[in-house]
Amino acid sequence: MADDKTRFAESSNSASAETTGAAGPAGRVHYFVGKFRWVICAVLFFGITKNYMDRQVLGVLKTTLQHDFGWNEIDYSNVVFAFQMAYAAGMLAMGKFIDRAGTRIGYGLAMVFWSLASMAHALCGSLLSFAFARGALGLGEAGAFPASIKTVAEWFPRKERALATGIFNAGTNVGAIVTPLLVPWITYHYGWRWAFVATGAVGFAWFALWMAVYRKPEEHPYCSAEELAYIKSDREVPTAKVPWLRLLAYRQTWAFALTKFLTDPIWWFYLFWVPGFLQREHGLNLTQVGLPLVTIYLISDVGSVAGGWLSSQMLKRGSSANAARKTAMLVCAVCVVPIVYAYRVQGLWSTVLLIGLAAAAHQGFSANLYTTASDMFPSNAVGSIVGIGGMAGAVGGMLIAKIVGYVLQATGSYFVPFVIAGAAYLVALALMHILVPRLQPVNSV
Repeated sequence: MADDKTRFAESSNSASAETTGAAGPAGRVHYFVGKFRWVICAVLFFGITKNYMDRQVLGVLKTTLQHDFGWNEIDYSNVVFAFQMAYAAGMLAMGKFIDRAGTRIGYGLAMVFWSLASMAHALCGSLLSFAFARGALGLGEAGAFPASIKTVAEWFPRKERALATGIFNAGTNVGAIVTPLLVPWITYHYGWRWAFVATGAVGFAWFALWMAVYRKPEEHPYCSAEELAYIKSDREVPTAKVPWLRLLAYRQTWAFALTKFLTDPIWWFYLFWVPGFLQREHGLNLTQVGLPLVTIYLISDVGSVAGGWLSSQMLKRGSSANAARKTAMLVCAVCVVPIVYAYRVQGLWSTVLLIGLAAAAHQGFSANLYTTASDMFPSNAVGSIVGIGGMAGAVGGMLIAKIVGYVLQATGSYFVPFVIAGAAYLVALALMHILVPRLQPVNSV
């Protein structure tokens, strides 16, 4: 490995590391000299795409499963609640596991576990069995974001992390685009059980790719000396592993976790209830709901990348991390507000555009929020911090599941959920600014 790296570094000296190809190991021409971190980012993107395919299958099949099993809104909310509860517990366990096992092994094992859990839904025949399968899925999926954020902290300098996060986070939208196109087709031709099998099986292909491609930059033969120096140009000095209980003493931890608690549930609401909302309020059937959902998540993709791009550009122009992240988050928070009218808009495509704008703003907000974890904490603690925040977000998701289920069962109206969605981001950003007015890094961890 060391010889490979030496040969590769020497070959890159004869051309610009950022603009030209070079001969890699075994004489192969390699076109990512100085840019291999973006290949890693692409693999993260596909991992998050798979993550969201698995979790959104239930939302797309909500009306079908309610019909087949006789579930009411509260029954469905209990299945969602089981996922959120396991996801919350898993975020603590997985965040620490990723920090201990490392990103390569930790993410790989998490992918295999949740892919098997996704496929297990095909064997379910009762509310209880679905709840167990969703719980296993939530436990495994909890590893995806801590591993992805930690990978970005390992492979990217601080000034590029928001953009990289925005790019891989766009996989959430691609997963949410592919699922409503793929699942109705599979369900129509083969039945809903095969929808869970097909989406779950994709994880094994990703696992093979991840294990083949991923190494730390210091160990990777395709990471040139120039790129490695660039990655380390603003990196903190590595320190010892940190017990996660110790992290709770910092205001920065609570700022991140509280913001996740208030905003993550809104995304869960979009994911698990918007397909049913469109079918019920706008008269769509399972095969018709795909195009509106695809439109929503295509718009979301733009927001995910644009939110990360905005703060990264501000940093390159000399803004502080505090100003860049919070300005981008404020713009996104304001863009969410019009969603309060979504429940009363009559036209399907007007509703779709309102939800799409809010979903895009959530993704831009989220890309910058995730990046604040690596802004405020050293890389050895990032997995644990994202795990703590993810747990807080999942607890909020448990609450929103019960609120939406009981409100819909009692009133039949989406008024309350959409009002909560419209207000959550401004409240969250205000509380974050109170707790960390200057986004100060933690230097004593």
